[in-house]
Amino acid sequence: MEIIKYILVAVGGYLLGSLSMSIIMSKRVMGGDVREQGSGNAGATNMARVFGWGAGFLTLAGDVGKAALAMYIGWLLLGDAGLAVGGIMSTIGHCFPVYYGFKGGKGVSVGLAVAFAIDWKVAAIALSVFIIIAVTTKKVSLGSILAAVSIIVCSIVMNVGVAKLILGITVPALVIVKHKDNIKRLLNGTEKDFKPGKKPENVKK
Repeated sequence: MEIIKYILVAVGGYLLGSLSMSIIMSKRVMGGDVREQGSGNAGATNMARVFGWGAGFLTLAGDVGKAALAMYIGWLLLGDAGLAVGGIMSTIGHCFPVYYGFKGGKGVSVGLAVAFAIDWKVAAIALSVFIIIAVTTKKVSLGSILAAVSIIVCSIVMNVGVAKLILGITVPALVIVKHKDNIKRLLNGTEKDFKPGKKPENVKK
């Protein structure tokens, strides 16, 4: 019976994570696929870059919500182990959505939900790192990468339990891997500054 619950949480988490708020909003409301504009990424940052702050925040809220729901269902069925499975699988779904040709976001929004699920203090630290770095450097990608690193460090340092520790390492690690192109541009000094707008811009995150 337990294995069935794990399968349900894993599959359900993946399918929930595969619901991309940015793609849904851009195609059904904004009249264009966000993946074909701006950085080409299906995430809150690119939505803000292409369609403005409002679209970006709505995307963020939707992506955080789907991950939170996946983890909550997992927790109800299997406790912290289910929470971890739901969080990991919703992140995989967000990054590689089955509904959209496996081309999704970079996991930052769902990573925020994961941070809160681990411990509010972890989320507070990660948010602080993100805001400080993103505002001072105008590089959202750098803020996202360092925030992910902070989640890993906090999960290791704090006594969060085995399941949450696995969650706190796996999800941020995936976020960092998904930013590999950004890391290359940051090292080369070619990473573009973030500039929100209302019209499509052919720029790289």
